[in-house]
Amino acid sequence: MAYSHLGGLIHKQAQKYGNKTAVMYQGPGGEWLHLSWNNLSDRIIKAAQALAEMTLKPGDNVGIYSQNMEKYLITDFAVYANKAVMVPMYATSSPMQVNYIVNDAQIRLLFVGEQFQYNNAYKVQQESRFLEKLIVFDRNVVLKPDDKTSVYFDDFITTGDNSESQALVNARLKQLENNDLATIIYTSGTTGEPKGVMLTHANFSEIFRIHDIRIANLSDKDLSMCFLPLTHIFEKAWSYYCLCKGVTIAVNKEPGEIRETIKQVRPTVMSNVPRFWEKVYDGVKEKMDDASGITKWLFTDAVKTGRRHNLEFVNKGKKPPIGNRLKFFIYRHTVFYLVKRVVGIDRGNFFPVAGAPLSDTINEFMQSIDVHIIYGYGLTETTATVSCFPEKGFRIGTVGKVMPDVDVKIGENNEILVKGATVTCGYYNKPEATKAAFTEDGYFRTGDAGSLTENNEIILTDRIKDLYKTSNGKYIAPQMIETRIGEDKYIDQVAVIGDQRKFVSALIVPNYDALRSYAREQGILFDSTEELVNNPEINAFIFGRIELLQAQFTSYEKIKRFALLSEPFRMETGELTNTLKLRRKVILERYADVIDGLYV
Repeated sequence: MAYSHLGGLIHKQAQKYGNKTAVMYQGPGGEWLHLSWNNLSDRIIKAAQALAEMTLKPGDNVGIYSQNMEKYLITDFAVYANKAVMVPMYATSSPMQVNYIVNDAQIRLLFVGEQFQYNNAYKVQQESRFLEKLIVFDRNVVLKPDDKTSVYFDDFITTGDNSESQALVNARLKQLENNDLATIIYTSGTTGEPKGVMLTHANFSEIFRIHDIRIANLSDKDLSMCFLPLTHIFEKAWSYYCLCKGVTIAVNKEPGEIRETIKQVRPTVMSNVPRFWEKVYDGVKEKMDDASGITKWLFTDAVKTGRRHNLEFVNKGKKPPIGNRLKFFIYRHTVFYLVKRVVGIDRGNFFPVAGAPLSDTINEFMQSIDVHIIYGYGLTETTATVSCFPEKGFRIGTVGKVMPDVDVKIGENNEILVKGATVTCGYYNKPEATKAAFTEDGYFRTGDAGSLTENNEIILTDRIKDLYKTSNGKYIAPQMIETRIGEDKYIDQVAVIGDQRKFVSALIVPNYDALRSYAREQGILFDSTEELVNNPEINAFIFGRIELLQAQFTSYEKIKRFALLSEPFRMETGELTNTLKLRRKVILERYADVIDGLYV
């Protein structure tokens, strides 16, 4: 399939699919509404004409600051139809973060979602010399009394209904070029100010093309749940690819409601980060551990059978023995079906996973219960995927095989270097940072450490800047340790400490609900969360579980001491990025006294 500029995508698909559902979204009462390809195309054209009426020019940067909505997708493609550039911002971004992006990208028009985003954006508008107008998605947003420039999206979309704007958009649609800049996605800025990653329509065309080679079983019969923020390159590229394939997209607006919406929609595909699957794993394992007698035996035997069938035979291209095939068939339609039905993934085709390390234990378990995870690795700068699992022949312990026509090699300090048509042309307004990001022979420096197998699979070690060197000269990969310890159902977040220290320690955010339940079962009294995490019996209990989990580590990698925290790491307090990665510098500063206490 030949891919071209995203500006014309939806209109071509409307000619093919007509009144078939393109997008599902929730109405005011929580009911799921359907938007056909024809209707989606019409709304995009109207929005494109409204933008043209607002004197949007090709190459202009347009901001969007919202949670996932059907109007988000409409806006994206309306901007592309004008040969302009989308600049997304996370719905959770602070006024300071929004202000930086607005000024750096010189954004004149900013689309905002709900009251939170509007209030922050309006504050930015009062101080910015660039931001002129806010277009508000949610009609329930209460505008400031002195706001004379903002307009609701439903009103905005009617403003371009004239022959001049229509002619201008039609002309631009005929002038689309693959080298047009599509989007500028700002990094989270874990170690400095954010950088705007520039991606062209050619970058997206190429990532779609190579996914066609790697993923053969995605079709217009599939239904994708759009759950990750559309600001995230993983969700953005995946959702665009789904639209290219005629896949219906169900837009999940509120991240906290995914447990309910996934059961309502029952998607066949969904891109996600490991955290989602960690929660699923914890829930299923808890049910298995609490079971007894024949039920427990059935659970255990089902997982054992699934592991043998899927990983030891099918994944290796071998035909399973007749006995294993028969048992697997029975378990697939009983035990596995019931487990998946409870989660809402019983119709699952496959589930792409990336964005953070996924525990091998969890990966193997999901494959064993017939949940087909396609684990991968990528960056914003590479238009998402650098490597991912093939349908068969994947190796757990890797982040998959390098994508077709993507060139990967290992550089100094075991850094993963990438070259190919999916790689960014650079950072917006930052020529020095762009130059530093590439080697002399044109490879992009990912900042990740790893190695390549003989089968061109990537084994990911850690972020190079996150690697610790203890005072004894031993190198520690904290993410590897954090991923392993995070498998425990009583542990929610882990920040490993060790740089220039005598040994490895950790700050641990427990699963408070699970820990409270354990304490009550054991008769451990506590009046507050702080009292709970400081209880010696609780600390001994957690230490015992950590010891079991790190049995495979060398002695210098093992956590020797830890502190249980009474409150979690949060985006609001700066310890997490918008993509839920640890901001280690902030954590080290905020908990300096606690950390020092671990080494006395």
